Amino acid sequence: MVETPSRPTNWKPGDTERARAYWEDYISKHDLSLHHDQVAGIDPDTGHVWFGTSALDIWDQQKQKGTPRPLFYVRVGKEYYITKGGRR
Repeated sequence: MVETPSRPTNWKPGDTERARAYWEDYISKHDLSLHHDQVAGIDPDTGHVWFGTSALDIWDQQKQKGTPRPLFYVRVGKEYYITKGGRR
């Protein structure tokens, strides 16, 4: 059975804005060409940025290090993680 990241229950007001600010600062200082189209998980409390192929991959990385925390996810090169497609 694969454990999937659960919806953060301790996501506080302002966490999203802080995580986005950390992300904007990070991308202004780093070359992300090697991470294009990967997923980035940003910790709103520490600013630590994780990279992986998916949110589940990042969750697994965190579990291996013993530091699973709720993160803000974004796809590198996009302003979002995923979008829902509509019917055509």
